[in-house]
Amino acid sequence: MNILMVSSEAVPYSKSGGLADVLGSLSPALAKKGETVCIFMPMYSFIDRKGFRKGPSYSVPMLGRDCEVSTLRKKLDGVEYVGLVHPFFTERKGIYGDTSFTPYPDNAERFMLFAKAAALYPEAAGWKADIVHCHDWTAGLVPFYLRETGSSAHTIFTIHNLAYQGDFSRYDAVLGGDRLDRGMFSGNAGAERLNMLKGGLETADMITTVSPTYAREIQTQKYGCGLDWLLRERKDRLKGILNGMDTHEWNTKTDRFFPEHYSSRDLSGKRALKARVQREYGFEENPDIPLFSMVSRIADQKGYAELLGGNHPILDELLAERTFQLLVIGTGDRHYEERLMALETMHPNLRVKIAFSSITAHEAEGAADFFLMPSRYEPCGLNQMYSLHYGTLPVAHRTGGLADTIVDITENPAKGTGFLMEDLSSDSIRDAVSRAVSFYREKDKMDKAIRRAMTEDLSWDRSAGEYIELYGNLAQGR
Repeated sequence: MNILMVSSEAVPYSKSGGLADVLGSLSPALAKKGETVCIFMPMYSFIDRKGFRKGPSYSVPMLGRDCEVSTLRKKLDGVEYVGLVHPFFTERKGIYGDTSFTPYPDNAERFMLFAKAAALYPEAAGWKADIVHCHDWTAGLVPFYLRETGSSAHTIFTIHNLAYQGDFSRYDAVLGGDRLDRGMFSGNAGAERLNMLKGGLETADMITTVSPTYAREIQTQKYGCGLDWLLRERKDRLKGILNGMDTHEWNTKTDRFFPEHYSSRDLSGKRALKARVQREYGFEENPDIPLFSMVSRIADQKGYAELLGGNHPILDELLAERTFQLLVIGTGDRHYEERLMALETMHPNLRVKIAFSSITAHEAEGAADFFLMPSRYEPCGLNQMYSLHYGTLPVAHRTGGLADTIVDITENPAKGTGFLMEDLSSDSIRDAVSRAVSFYREKDKMDKAIRRAMTEDLSWDRSAGEYIELYGNLAQGR
């Protein structure tokens, strides 16, 4: 099949988050299985054009004028990357804004142009797309535009995070020069707003999201971000397919960020890595003390309000018991950063690094015994997958992709790979951490759980197979 992926970012050329990783991993996995895959993306100013060749140029109608666009193409890992060349992208510093906190005021027009250009690309290139797979709000209008052109391609819209919907003034809707369906808007009459993600949900032939549990959660008011009613209406066209992870970048046998390599058969390197990290961060170097790590944005979504809230934060109470060490790496909300640093002065078993780098992330994943991940919600999550692959047992909230990838050891000792908390309360966090610390003392059971976690199949090969089955069903009208 000919598959056109449409995304505002894709590794290795552009990235602001996990969306780019998905495009950069799923697409080559599909190509290895014999599919023809093309990724349509904006050609941002920071993308190195070396190796790109000229693609088709064509006109995109926008509000009473024709916008001339061109494309650049490059084949990599069996996938053709097509970059859309237009000043909206080539003359900007960032993807969505100059910084992540300052979105461009004309993002509605930018991504309407992008969506319309993506819909017109197959005809301009003389290439028939069987499947057009659209990712997140920036590609939300693509299924609508394809329908308007009379395309025979089947469309899939994937929700990576329902909280980000591409919400704009209804007056921005006129910039594309088309009469958009009512389904492209959200809100009450007289106060309607353009909602690009909702457009994808309304018009795509099939909706997917990045884990089975998240697919169920977003049909509830708690997680539905105001669109749960629509997702319930289309639940027969909604499917959760768990993301995979990059097993080349994350490989304990070859990791380029630390020399202490190890495998499920030989864990000596993991023990050596833990000892080095304990020394370098100023912890007591002691193999009998469990080391926890957290590598994430320091923000509400990642559970920091629950860890640090109140007059007597549960994290403070747990650290005071001196039963484990905790290494926190990340950046985010300044208020939480300051509270963490204040706790660090009080507890010798806490180290905080307000920074992020691939080296520190890989070392923390490999060195730790447990990975603390009390996320409020997690559509899929990658850190728990890295942790499992690195023999670092996750201690996490039972939500989204965390629920789909972690088997609770207390519930299922024979197959367990981590510890799950049912809700985000002080009591639940204390219970899960305490269970992990107690389990660590049972060396034989701990060793077996580590090896079990490391042999879980979390590759994109599995996920790609599910997508190919879905594509096939659509092509056959099912």
